[in-house]
This record gives sequence, structure tokens and C-alpha cells, in this order.
Amino acid sequence: MAFKKRASPSTFASSVLGSRWPVLALQAIFLVSFVTCNDAPPVPDDQLQIEKRSVPDTCQRHVTEGDFVRYHYHGTFPNGTKFDSSYDRGSTYNVFVGKGQIIAGMDKALLGMCVNERRFVKIPSSLAYGSKGVANVIPPDAILHFDVLLLDIWNPTDTVQVETYYKPDNCSRKVEVSDFIRYHYNGSLMDGTLFDSSHNRMRTYDTYVGIGWLIPGMDTGLLGMCVGEKRLITVPPFLGYGQDGDGKDIPSQASLLFDVVLLDLHNPKDGISVETHYVPTDCERRTQVGDFIRYHYNGSLLDGTFFDSSYSRKRTYDTYIGKGYVIAGMDEGLLGLCTGEKKTVIIPPHLGYGEEGRGKIPGSAVLVFDIHVIDFHNPQDTVSIVPLFKPNNCSILSKKGDYLKYHYNATLMDGTVLDSTHQYGKTYNIVLGSGQVVMGMDIGLQDMCIGEKRNVIIPPHLGYGEAGVEGEVPGSAVLVFDIELLDLIPGLPDGYMFIWNGEISSSLFEDIDKDKNGEIILDEFSEYIHVQVTAGKGKLAPGFDASKIIENMFTNQDRNQDGKITEEEFKLKEQEDKEIHDEL
Repeated sequence: MAFKKRASPSTFASSVLGSRWPVLALQAIFLVSFVTCNDAPPVPDDQLQIEKRSVPDTCQRHVTEGDFVRYHYHGTFPNGTKFDSSYDRGSTYNVFVGKGQIIAGMDKALLGMCVNERRFVKIPSSLAYGSKGVANVIPPDAILHFDVLLLDIWNPTDTVQVETYYKPDNCSRKVEVSDFIRYHYNGSLMDGTLFDSSHNRMRTYDTYVGIGWLIPGMDTGLLGMCVGEKRLITVPPFLGYGQDGDGKDIPSQASLLFDVVLLDLHNPKDGISVETHYVPTDCERRTQVGDFIRYHYNGSLLDGTFFDSSYSRKRTYDTYIGKGYVIAGMDEGLLGLCTGEKKTVIIPPHLGYGEEGRGKIPGSAVLVFDIHVIDFHNPQDTVSIVPLFKPNNCSILSKKGDYLKYHYNATLMDGTVLDSTHQYGKTYNIVLGSGQVVMGMDIGLQDMCIGEKRNVIIPPHLGYGEAGVEGEVPGSAVLVFDIELLDLIPGLPDGYMFIWNGEISSSLFEDIDKDKNGEIILDEFSEYIHVQVTAGKGKLAPGFDASKIIENMFTNQDRNQDGKITEEEFKLKEQEDKEIHDEL
């Protein structure tokens, strides 16, 4: 018998305790061995024999006096007859070493052992049960053989042991009491037996630290960790599950080893954290509540796990700021930015997706957004015009109805090129104010003189709006035009498509009616107008199709729409609303 001073129905009782051996059923089993071993000669005290049958490659700790150990054993007589086994009971033998709680030979044999070391021990009777033995179980003067496997060592003076085997280069923050963390772990006993793993559940363990939600050893062992750090945390049983174990996988008085990687860290009192990477030198305006912003982002968790990116969709994320269209942390993080600025915004879960998470984002996750602002505007914005060059002689200014010829370079706010007339080798020609260009350009081209250069910034509601132009202009994009006006042909007064430069002939109908048949057809009408324009007596609105203007004028005079104008129709029309200007 290898143990004493420990009352248990599954072990031998020491005669010192005065207790009776309870396992009467073993008497028949050991009867033969009892008779056989009675004749065995005593072995001197100095003949304790230890054979190391298996020693682990690494041994960070050896058994010393005062340590508490858990071990398995087979106990046999020299002839191989078994008299006891912890394996048969399905539980280790747990005892303090060097305090007389086990037979002297075993007290000595356990010293210097490592966890997972296996020893074969021969103990003389003088270091075992001596000349008295154990009635009906251990014969007097019996030599005992033990096959011992050590599974655990700890000492009442132990504290939590922490070994960091990986630490990221950048560690701006460490775990403190009351922080909330998310981590993965493998939990094993000291012999390597796995009892639990968050990896197997494919879900992190999420908890507050230092407020009693964890076993005391883990509450201590997690303090000071950085996100991404990996460490081994060794917890003695009195800081773990103690005498009772967990009732399932963790036995009584077991030391615990946790292999931990920290994935996330925040405190309920945290606000967002912002790190600026780039700010343009020219930043005349910053985002504010109510602005509409277009930005690119990469979204990841604190451990670097990617969950979303606008770049992968090849489209910016477009939203109003400060109106609840995005999570609270992003609403705050997008304020005060310049076009072109790059920032990292770190958002705690209570300002992100909370305890529930969303999609690829786990519950209680801290979010990291790398942001690049492409452009922003406010629905109240007007066209911004910045003069770049203005000739000294600038007396004739563009106005509505003028025919303009100009060059431009068009970009987005981030410099992305949209279009340029220079690449085509010809100007862009329009009638100002006629709706031939977006409203913002109509505004931006007003009051220019020939040779003038401008930078014109057009908000999307005065440009291509939310829809944009597929394949060319993104939706809700601010447009930037660098413009140079090359030519200006004055237009007609507002509302006119044709005017006379001199007095109108008193015999106008007769002048147009060349064949004198009392009817004017379109060909006669068109020929007459072209002659007047060529002679400088009349002027058509520049920039429009002359034939369509003339056709429209003819149709307005042809009251009955029979394809010809009579003198009566001509007179009646002339006397009607003088505000209809595309008539004679």
C-alpha cells in the first residue's frame, strides 16, 4: 500500500488512523499473494530502487517536498500480482509530498518527478508497511512495486503563472480590470488532457475581466494582455476549480493550463478612437452634421479579421452624417474630415453593433474602419466658382442665350479624371441657359469673358444627382471643372429665337410670297429667312438648328396647320400675342 493518512473507500486505510480495511472483497484476491509474499526476505531500507521509464523532453518543474501532486499508479508484488490501482478507480491519487501522508518510500520516489514522467519504483518493506503489513492485503515485510505516472504538481504558495509566447509590435492598450474582452482558448490539464476549447465551439469567450465572472486565476492571468497577444496561463487549483473540480471534465485539485489569444478589448466607458494618417494641405472645409459624404473603407475586427470593404464592391459608401443612417460611432467618426483625408476609426461595440453583432461581425466586437474621404457636400450647397485667370479687357460677359465655346477638364473631388475636351481636340459648344448642360455648369459659365479661366465645383443636386451616369459619373458625386472660355457669340434676348436687326418690311407677306399665289409654303418661308440672316437684316438664335427654328416659326404662322400660310393667317397672327417671339 503506497498511501496512508487518507480515508477513502477506494484506497487502503492506514493502521495509524486506526481504521479497518473496507474492501473485504479484495481478501480472496490477495490471499495467494499474501501467502507467497510471507516467505519473501526483507529488503534493507537503502534499497529503494527508482527506474525512470519515460521522461518528457521539457520539464519546467520537479516535485519538491511540500508540493501537492496528482498521479496514477499500478501497485504489484514482486511476482506481478496487483494489489491496488488508481486506474481501476478512475481517479488519480492526490496528496502532499514529504509530509508523511503516504508511505516513506513513495514520499521519496515522487521527489524530482516531472509532469508526464513515468517511474517504476521498488520499495522495501522498511519504507512501506514493514513487518506488520496490512491485514489480509499486504503481507508483513512485503516488497512493493509501483508503476507511477505523474499528472500534476502544484504548491500552496503558487500564484498564477503567465508565459507570453507572442506579442504584437504595436500594443497601444492592455487589459485592465472592468474591461470587456473576447478571446479564444484551449484549456488543458497539466498532462495535456484537453478539457475545453473555444476553437472547437467556433466562438470566442466573451466576458468582463476582474469582476468575478471568471475563476480567480483567469481574472488575474488575462490582465495586461494586448490584442493579438498569445500567452499560456497556469492556474493552481485553489485559484481554479479547487477541491470539487467542475463536476465534469476538470478533476479535483487540478492545475489548469490555458493557451489564450486575445482578439478584442474595450471598456464600456470607451468612446471612438481616431488615428489620422493623411490630411490634404488644402482643406477649406470639413464635414459637419447634415453633410452628405462619399467615402471608401476597409472594415476589420481588432485582431485584423476582415469583414467588409467598399473597395471590393468598387463603389463608395454614400450617406448623410449625423442623422442616424450609420452606426453611432461612424456618425461621430465622419465629422470634421477633409476631402481626401485618410483616418482609422476604432468603434467600441456599444457604438457599433452591440452584443448581437451583425452578419460577419460577432457580438460585442470592436470595429476598425480605415476611411478615405472621396467627397462631401451639403444639400444647401451652391456652385463654387474660383477665378483662375481673367483678361484685362473683360467687358463682354456671358449671359443666358449666348453661344459659348469652351475647353474643360472634369474630375471628381479625389482627382479621378472623368473627361476632357482637350483629348478630343475640339471645344464644347452650348447655348448658355438652354439646358444643354447640367444646371451647375449653366451657373458656372455665367458672367465669363473670352479667355477667362475658372475652377467650378458642382454639388450633385446641381450635377448628375443620386443616379450619376452609369460607367462614367458615380451617384451623388461632386464634380470639378477647370474651364477656359474660348469664344462667345451673343445670343438673342431671353425668349427670342429670331430677331430683325432693322425695320421690318411693310410688304413682308408679298416679299415672302415669291410666286404671288397668295400662299406661302415652307420652302418660300425658309429661303426668305436665310436670305435676311445672310444679309445681316435678321438673326437666328445661335447654337440651335436653324432649319428647326424656321420650321417652328412657320408652324406658328400656319394657324390651320394645312402646310401653307395665307395673308389672312399672317395678319391675324401678327396681331396676336406679341410675346410669342419665334414669329415674324
